[in-house]
Amino acid sequence: MKTVIWFTLINALLFPAICFSQDKHPDAHYKLLNGGNFVQSKNYYLLTLFQQLPDVRSMLAGDPALKAIGTAKLDTLKAAMQNCQREGACYVGAMEFTPGEIAQTAERLKALYKPDNALGKLVKNHLIPSGAYVLFQDQPEAEMLAKAWTQDAEGVNFAIDVYAGGKKPNYPLIDSIAVNVRIPGYAGFLYSTAYLLTIENTPKGDFFQIPLSAALRFVEMNEREQAADYEPMEQGENKAAVDRIKTIAWSKYPYTLIEIPGAGPEEPTVALSAEGMLRCRLAAIQYQKGLAPFIVTSDGKVHPYKTKFCEAIEMKKYLVEKLHIPANAVLIDPHARHTTTNMRNTVRLIYRYGMPFEKPAITCTTRGQSTMIEKTLIDRCKRELNESPYVNGKRLSETEIEFYPRIDGLQINPREPMDP
Repeated sequence: MKTVIWFTLINALLFPAICFSQDKHPDAHYKLLNGGNFVQSKNYYLLTLFQQLPDVRSMLAGDPALKAIGTAKLDTLKAAMQNCQREGACYVGAMEFTPGEIAQTAERLKALYKPDNALGKLVKNHLIPSGAYVLFQDQPEAEMLAKAWTQDAEGVNFAIDVYAGGKKPNYPLIDSIAVNVRIPGYAGFLYSTAYLLTIENTPKGDFFQIPLSAALRFVEMNEREQAADYEPMEQGENKAAVDRIKTIAWSKYPYTLIEIPGAGPEEPTVALSAEGMLRCRLAAIQYQKGLAPFIVTSDGKVHPYKTKFCEAIEMKKYLVEKLHIPANAVLIDPHARHTTTNMRNTVRLIYRYGMPFEKPAITCTTRGQSTMIEKTLIDRCKRELNESPYVNGKRLSETEIEFYPRIDGLQINPREPMDP
């Protein structure tokens, strides 16, 4: 009787998150477009679609209102080069979208949208099935388009604020700008970047190109392109495991995978911390018991500041080389930077790689973090990601707890440009 009640409760919690109307839900078979730039596509997917879909790009380029916004943006940047002098914030502001431009564009996109035109097909064939803006899918389609635009535009501004303007990111100790914006000469650097943007982007370019290019240039110049690390993973580090997924008889396993959150070292010469090794050994025990056919190592280049070591890669090496776990049983998530995104990104791998989404998984870590995942992490996810990517299941031990994935985990978060 307890088992029946338990699964009834889990289904009640999951159902609102994974059940949409028949024609308005993510599609696990949808292939995300990247346009050759994973940093851009993972942070600003709508802007990528604007560029990659010829009919959409032509439609937007031919609209006088949007064209005027793009022309004004270029003119504003050229004027800043004449007027800003040594005021760094002046250059930064000229590169960003203004609140008025964001709102005006949102309204224009809603006005242009029709179910059977290029924007309508974009929403139907890409925005909805991608799941990248899943939190907006209960909105009318024109409104969903406008909200996706607003999120992308504000995300572009966030990257410029942090990596050009020196604004504090969500986690300043690991994600801050690489230079002191108050040093003499920094305004000159911003001037030179503005000059580069004016010659890279012509008046005939995309209406959003100046701010987008600025965000991408500053992320690059700060060596913060980690969102692209190891991509496309399913053709590289994850290929052997992804190929094996197709062969798994899932009924033989109670869980899809065992997730190991990273534990970054604090010394720049240390590749894998002692706690990282400990977590790997705990997970290997569960794998050898046959609880799941896969292990996911989750964490990027996080600790210490601007480390060159990727925790997911180092944990995989330890599992395979030291603990003799088969390489095709280990998936990496080399992008997560916090426990919130350890969970979210693992949910994404389950979904994108075609594992049973209704089946529970396990997170395996040290006792303190495991307790936090159970007790407080969901609320933190809601605060920091604006969604909860999982629901807790049963506690199995001091170091293992079940979790059930939620479709909300697909939502892009461009306020973490290294791991959106």
